[in-house]
Amino acid sequence: MTAPVVQSRSQRIAMTAPVVQTGSGGNYTVAFVLPATLSEASAPLPTSEAVSLRTVPERLVAAVRFRGRWSETSFEKHRDQLLSAVTDAGLAIVGDPWFARFDPPFKPSFLRHNEVLIELAEASRP
Repeated sequence: MTAPVVQSRSQRIAMTAPVVQTGSGGNYTVAFVLPATLSEASAPLPTSEAVSLRTVPERLVAAVRFRGRWSETSFEKHRDQLLSAVTDAGLAIVGDPWFARFDPPFKPSFLRHNEVLIELAEASRP
């Protein structure tokens, strides 16, 4: 298992191969972040056609960290806090927020590390 596991809401689009997790919240794209020692070329090949490898270019993001069990309500609360802080700071947002989970499901919820992230425009870079 890699950490973090990054997840964002998605739609099925022709000619793409997202890993889709269906649950109470709908469809999701799930990304498993590989260690820096692996590149797209050196990573193990997926055993399912539903899984694809891709390199995500560097980007500037704002994040808020929170503990506990992930839920839609918790995500929305922390997303709203992050959006408010980013807006108050006068930073330009690119796209929709997403979240990252860093811990396995058997870890006690009060010890879990989660984040809500939002991409910022490069003009926001200090």
